[in-house]
Amino acid sequence: MGDQRGEIRQRRVYEEPEAADGTRVLVDRLWPRGVAKDAAHLDEWCKDVAPSGELRTWYGHRAERYAEFAQRYRHELAVSPAREALGRLREYAAAGPLTLLTATKSIEGSHLTVLAEVLEGVEE
Repeated sequence: MGDQRGEIRQRRVYEEPEAADGTRVLVDRLWPRGVAKDAAHLDEWCKDVAPSGELRTWYGHRAERYAEFAQRYRHELAVSPAREALGRLREYAAAGPLTLLTATKSIEGSHLTVLAEVLEGVEE
């Protein structure tokens, strides 16, 4: 196995855990329906990096709003308490693989994509 530090994976919390997941962190504000806490195999539930309820409702996974959603979400991640939580996630990623988990049906176009870009230092 090669060095997987810094690898950030994006998965749905409903998928079976994999050995390659490394540190598993749920990054949703609400607990996923139908998932028992112990069955999720989480290392942390990090609500602080999830988009605000207001932003999530406004976005509603409408593709035409994604660019603005991403911009607004990046602004939310830049202030407390999200900024501190991001620091913790960066530490996990530095130590080995980090898997960001969500209950969202489609990861593409979700907050996970933006969060992974921020953690990887990708700017818009």
